[in-house]
Amino acid sequence: MSTAEVREVESPSAPRALIVSLFGLYARELGGWLSVAAIVRLMADLGVDEQATRSAVFRLKKRGWLDAEKEGRTAGYRASTEALEILAEGDERIFGRRRATTDDGWLLVVFSVPESERDKRHQLRTTLTRLGLGTIGPGTWVAPGHLGDAVLGALDRAGLRQFTDVFRAEHLSGTSARDTIAAWWDLDALESTYADYLQRFAAVADRLSDGPVDDAQAFADYVPAITGWRRLPYLDPGLPLDALPEHWIGLRAEALFGRFREHLAGPAAAHVRAVVRG
Repeated sequence: MSTAEVREVESPSAPRALIVSLFGLYARELGGWLSVAAIVRLMADLGVDEQATRSAVFRLKKRGWLDAEKEGRTAGYRASTEALEILAEGDERIFGRRRATTDDGWLLVVFSVPESERDKRHQLRTTLTRLGLGTIGPGTWVAPGHLGDAVLGALDRAGLRQFTDVFRAEHLSGTSARDTIAAWWDLDALESTYADYLQRFAAVADRLSDGPVDDAQAFADYVPAITGWRRLPYLDPGLPLDALPEHWIGLRAEALFGRFREHLAGPAAAHVRAVVRG
């Protein structure tokens, strides 16, 4: 698995996924480096034992996601340069997410790969799927129009742009927008994934309803909730609500994610600062 593929494809409690969240949420704001001791302690607060943590760190290092670095005599890790680029892209998609409207138009990606480089076809499909593009037909992919920069940037990083033509388009005729979206994306699977998120983190929502939680509990609740959410803005790349089914479950999930950020992000960060600096 390449660095670009280290995304949320695991359970929100998987050690590797949680470590990615630690570096994405906190390490960059604390100078970019975390000591091994701090990583082990924070992961313990998330219910992960030291052996599993060290194993996950080793795998991320081997795959180019983390770089080992000492500060004085203290061992620790930084996210690699490529990982930082991926995290920055994730910030925009996850925290700066916007929903398109059908008036925004569409982005079309058409690719043609010569037989001599047919391995690039799999790379292209993997990259475009990871970015949340839908499929119109073989070699033709589609996304909401506002994702142009994100798609071009990802193709550049993967060295795949030379095999593609990218267009901005307007849907003029054919099926209705609602039927079109349903043909390009698997909305049943997406709805099920949103429902799973709501169910998985219902207990966290209940704790919020009972009142404020302490910093350690906020951290233990917030990091898995963010980790579980990370893939959803890619699976649903801001699809326009006017083309989605009525009472779209994604809105409920987005509202819950917003509650978590509002109430848990601050105290969770305070807990991390106490551990790292304490």
